[in-house]
Amino acid sequence: MVQEFSFGKGMQRLHQVGAAVKDFDATERFYQEVLGAQYLARFEPPGLLFFQFAGVRLVFEAGNKPANLYFWVDDIDAEYARLIAAGVEFAAPPAIIHKDDLGTFGPVGNAEWMAFFSDPGGNTLALATQK
Repeated sequence: MVQEFSFGKGMQRLHQVGAAVKDFDATERFYQEVLGAQYLARFEPPGLLFFQFAGVRLVFEAGNKPANLYFWVDDIDAEYARLIAAGVEFAAPPAIIHKDDLGTFGPVGNAEWMAFFSDPGGNTLALATQK
């Protein structure tokens, strides 16, 4: 198990992550209907779209640089199959990215698995888990 970390200096947790958006309607549909994100708000102007995932807010803004977003899943094979059925195109099926022989990221011997895909804004997304 990964140890809890105390930020110090008053920081409590990661609050918001920014990502790129090209088409607000397509991004809104993708995150809400395909990924199941909690929709929060859309402001036009200035062109901001907000969602929430497990307490971390995602803000999409035109002109932002593309982000890499890694989504933890308990069953990567089931989520991969669900997203394939929803029309998501993956770069490759779930695969081992790292075998943790030292226990740096969890129990010794666990392997980190990921499967990568993209959203309508060109952000790189990944399903991630440990087995």
